[in-house]
Amino acid sequence: MNLKEIFKIMIEKNASDAFIKGNNHIRMRTYTEVSLPLGRGYNNKEMAELVAGITGDREREELRTKKSCEIAIHYEDRWRFRVAIFYEKDNPVIVLRRIDLKSVSFNELNLPSKILEQFCAERRGLVLISGMTGSGKSTTIAAMLEFINANFGKHILTIEEPIEFTFEEKKSIINQRGLGRDVFTYNDALRQSVIHSPDVIYISNIRDRDTCYAALSAAETGILVVSTVHSINAVSTVERIINFFPAEERQFIFTQLSLLLKGTFSLRLIPRIDRDGLIPAYEAMTLSPTISSLIKGNELDKIPRCISESDIFGMKSFNQCLWELVQANKISAQTALTYSDEKKELLLLIDRTKYIN
Repeated sequence: MNLKEIFKIMIEKNASDAFIKGNNHIRMRTYTEVSLPLGRGYNNKEMAELVAGITGDREREELRTKKSCEIAIHYEDRWRFRVAIFYEKDNPVIVLRRIDLKSVSFNELNLPSKILEQFCAERRGLVLISGMTGSGKSTTIAAMLEFINANFGKHILTIEEPIEFTFEEKKSIINQRGLGRDVFTYNDALRQSVIHSPDVIYISNIRDRDTCYAALSAAETGILVVSTVHSINAVSTVERIINFFPAEERQFIFTQLSLLLKGTFSLRLIPRIDRDGLIPAYEAMTLSPTISSLIKGNELDKIPRCISESDIFGMKSFNQCLWELVQANKISAQTALTYSDEKKELLLLIDRTKYIN
């Protein structure tokens, strides 16, 4: 079985990921579950040959020095596959992630268009999309960039590792830079962007102090910066940004975030009951005067209550979103409780005799 055959099966089975390792069967993730083995896999020699066939000189050097690399492969017109290669017990392992290049709207993705369009219309500041791996962060940002592309005359600059979604230019001009190919580091790309005149910058991941500081500096100069953070909700997103910095710098960063953080949007993909598949649950926080004051004063523990009481500003808590999905018969009440951070609070919203057996 070659890679193209694996790609085809992933598409047919709607699998998000495939796992390929030597002397093992190929396995795939469909929705949240890793499936039973799929056919014969590769032996270690065949794995080495497969890796050699899909990597170039740069990736081979990364594998030699870092023992891991990422590339992207196009398949037909609609699909792109992110390929992560790493070593386990001295032998290569390949993980494939399926990316649907079809242009989709917020509504088609079951995402709240009003709040995301509000973020897209911002002229400057920082918007952070958070969630764990596989929660839909990249797809959400692709939909945001496509909305900007279709509705505004902007220069959109992306800095990605590797480039995932690609776009057909509409009202906007889009330049996508792949880390390691078009530019060496996030910091280099952000420093260079000063003379590239972007209106919107997408950074695929903020994961260190220097990148975070450069992103904040870009937002401060009048650019809308959109990025992802591996965190589970608004509070943990702010905490993660703050924790990139030493203690003596944190009050300054709190102040910057209180002015520049236009919002956070946190995602979880939840198994649905109305049909096969997953549906996103989300928490949305916007920079209301109260949220700005709470961030500046390092009163992060008060943010969750403020979110749940601030629908006038477009905010919504995870529990409120989960409860709406239960009421719409999209997910079960028990599933909602499983994915809730505040189960006692959610129980107050649920009529237990009606929804829980």
